Amino acid sequence: MTAPFIAIVADDLTGSGDTAVQFVRVGWQTQLSVGRAAQALADPCAAQAEVIAVTTHSRALDALEAARVVGEDVSALRAAGVKRLYKKVDSTLRGPFLAEIDAARRAWREDAIAVVCPAFPATGRSLKNGVLYVDGRPVTETSAATDPVTPVTESHVPTLLGSAHVPQRADEAADELAARILAAGDIVVVDAETPEDMERLACAIAWLGERALPVGSGGLAAPLARIWARSEHQGAVVVVVTSQHSCAREQARGLVEKGARVWGPEPEQLTHPERWAAYMDQALTKAQGEPPQGTWLLLAPEGAHPGLDSDAVATRLGELAARMVLECRAAGVVATGGDGASAVLDALGAGGIALVDEVTGGMPLGTLTGGPAAGLPVVTKAGGFGTPDVLTRAVTAVRERRFSA
Repeated sequence: MTAPFIAIVADDLTGSGDTAVQFVRVGWQTQLSVGRAAQALADPCAAQAEVIAVTTHSRALDALEAARVVGEDVSALRAAGVKRLYKKVDSTLRGPFLAEIDAARRAWREDAIAVVCPAFPATGRSLKNGVLYVDGRPVTETSAATDPVTPVTESHVPTLLGSAHVPQRADEAADELAARILAAGDIVVVDAETPEDMERLACAIAWLGERALPVGSGGLAAPLARIWARSEHQGAVVVVVTSQHSCAREQARGLVEKGARVWGPEPEQLTHPERWAAYMDQALTKAQGEPPQGTWLLLAPEGAHPGLDSDAVATRLGELAARMVLECRAAGVVATGGDGASAVLDALGAGGIALVDEVTGGMPLGTLTGGPAAGLPVVTKAGGFGTPDVLTRAVTAVRERRFSA
């Protein structure tokens, strides 16, 4: 069987489920198992899964037994070829916390770094100065402290784990945070109070690669699911804007402000076949020298021009977009304007779009069916609506979703 790419190891079934669903939301083919790794890997459904979530049922076990169970499961998943591991823990610190984390880290790889953050801002869990707060109160001042099976006696997570602590800095880049984590030790607790903190931490974990063992709740799983999907997408996202509507033009400017590389042929180049052929060759040569994972904007000239109608412009830009997709191995296409969207699909020989979601109302997201670019992510949008950042959001939607073959 084909090994799942990602495994989630949780100490109870409900936690396994609420973490696994974060991966489902961004398109990962995900299988939730009610049992341990051996059962999950033997399930025929796991052969189609990119993510499997296993349940060790270890929250109420003593530390020694919990470590044994978790270590066995992580070792089995690693041996099966899993490339990424997420250790789900209780967001209120219940259970044999240290024993499970240390066992998972040792079984994952010799140089593994457990990056611990049980924060979940959307559900009132935050981590500040190493202290876990639930709705603004230290966790030991909540009902978790009187849990009849697994009472929580310590709110300061680094103390609970005997580990290093790394606070976040709002002005630092993800790679800078990753470097501080890397220098801190084998188990590192990282603060997070906001969704932006969770995003930065997830990016830092991705920067650390397979060596990182993220440990958290659904709060950290959600951005990681997107960022791990992003890491699987290579190549640029090609955005085609043929609409003359002021909304579309403003949206194109928003994309440029975010660093998009612009190809804007002059009317004379679009009108004359020989000039157009030369322009395309030059554009493709430049595109092949661009860094990966960029955004390439193909922009029609503004206004009306003698001898140049909208259909001809759309056909030309659709042709260039198709060549960029096929010759430069683009990661996806966003097309604004009905004529432009049709031209791109025609140039790629696509029969249609298999819809999977929408970026926002009126912006379907899917993959091409038929033709040499079948399976390519694509977003289409009419020119006359949307907020100024909507094309940026469309590019992000292509980048941060898993599109299964």
